[in-house]
Amino acid sequence: MKTVVVLISGRGSNLEALLEAKLAVRVAAVISNKPDAGGLEVARRHGVETAVVDHRDYQGREAFDAALAERIDGYGPDLVVLAGFMRILTPGFVDHYAGRLLNIHPSLLPAFTGLDTHGRAVAEGVKLHGCTVHFVTNELDKGPIVAQAAVPVLADDTAETLAARVLAQEHKLYPQAIRWFAEGKLELTPDGKVRFTGPADTDCALISPQEKP
Repeated sequence: MKTVVVLISGRGSNLEALLEAKLAVRVAAVISNKPDAGGLEVARRHGVETAVVDHRDYQGREAFDAALAERIDGYGPDLVVLAGFMRILTPGFVDHYAGRLLNIHPSLLPAFTGLDTHGRAVAEGVKLHGCTVHFVTNELDKGPIVAQAAVPVLADDTAETLAARVLAQEHKLYPQAIRWFAEGKLELTPDGKVRFTGPADTDCALISPQEKP
């Protein structure tokens, strides 16, 4: 059974979806850079150990990331999951967890990297929007794509209504991607692409929900 550590900064909605999915993994700890993050209480309700490494206690990103990595490594994780962790990670940290650091981003990458993805999608008039699970690399929001979920952008959508529908798909997509990792069905190729090594029915990098919004 794979050991997972989850990093959060906020309310922990993706964390809760992961925990409620009852994956065949051991979530060893949930770590936040904010002591008041709501996700810490989510973890406690599920009986998961919590820890805080407050970035404000450190002089610079490198010092914080070093302390964070030391805390993470104490749990011996096979996978580190970013679930709303609002920190830009240093190259040393990313390299240390290369191939075992996952993130979910609220857009169909490579479109709309960075922040305010839903508002930008509405403003640009795109017809499809969604979310992407990817391995983290040193280029922000550019890591190898594991899976995507798409939703239609409706004529009367606002950033808030679109965000709510995308979030519902995040809660389905992220547990699936972690399940694939835990089952050994994901492999990073030498050229930095994701390959599914399980049965053919897992070779589904694009999930387009059909249900009505």
